Amino acid sequence: QVQLVESGGGLVQAGGSLRLSCAASVQTFGGATMAWFRQAPGKERELVARIRWIGGATSYADSVKGRFTISRDNTKTTLYLQMNSLKPEDTAVYYCNVGNNWGQGTQVTVSS
Repeated sequence: QVQLVESGGGLVQAGGSLRLSCAASVQTFGGATMAWFRQAPGKERELVARIRWIGGATSYADSVKGRFTISRDNTKTTLYLQMNSLKPEDTAVYYCNVGNNWGQGTQVTVSS
């Protein structure tokens, strides 16, 4: 069982930025893919971005392309999500994921 702990959420005005972090309890993920998901009130959880631990290949939801950047620090086994040009519709709980393991989530609220 991998423990994932997110941090970095908060309240920000539209147009602002936040950086989310996800620290893992393992020293390596091998060939795994890590991802950020989000869930807004009354909506299904959706994939935001993902990254291959080895090689760093990334992919993004259309709604965040050009605004969000997913990255990882292999030495710290930490995943990041840099979020720029935030919009009110980005308001959600953001979750870190690898395989069947999920973090507890961190709230991001964007005010208009």
